[in-house]
Amino acid sequence: MAQKEPLTERLDATFLTSAPDLRRCPKDDLAEVAFAGRSNAGKSSVLNQLTGNRRTAKVSKTPGRTQLLNFFDVRTGGRLVDLPGYGYAKAGRAAQIQWQQSVNDYLSHRDNLAGVVLVTDIRHTHQAYDTELIQWSAASEMPLCVLLNKADKLSKSAQNQALFAFQKAHKQHPCLSVLCFSALRGTGKLALIEQLQNWLRTDQCA
Repeated sequence: MAQKEPLTERLDATFLTSAPDLRRCPKDDLAEVAFAGRSNAGKSSVLNQLTGNRRTAKVSKTPGRTQLLNFFDVRTGGRLVDLPGYGYAKAGRAAQIQWQQSVNDYLSHRDNLAGVVLVTDIRHTHQAYDTELIQWSAASEMPLCVLLNKADKLSKSAQNQALFAFQKAHKQHPCLSVLCFSALRGTGKLALIEQLQNWLRTDQCA
């Protein structure tokens, strides 16, 4: 069994490659954690906060810029995968279908997938695609961590209310955790890093 890595204040991760579909993904020999969410939920900002590097993932004011599966090597082992955002209405229909198919194929058939982080906006939870992903993870018994991102937009009391309501709504989920998170201020970062390190331990894909 692999020894647990000490908890750090950031993940040392470097860009590896991009892939347009499952067939062209890197070899599935390391545990991976995928980051999913709507195109304006802040996935790239979350990744940059985790790594302490604003250049890890490209952040754009235009939603829907992440159109490929982007892989990042974590120094302590495993990979992070930034999936294309979904639900961006201004993207062409053909592009939306292609992005969604690549995401579906990756989630359904990537044997080394150890967990999924779903990035949501704490002010707009339970959007249609988010709910579908939560239902899929429950049915697949895929570990899921839901980030209620942009928590800095709400008071501490409102954050706690949103967290409690989300936990209550999904108390039957077999492997779901929920965190209030702020990609701007780093709220929830250490708890998420601990979760990621647990998932990315090398014995996950032994």
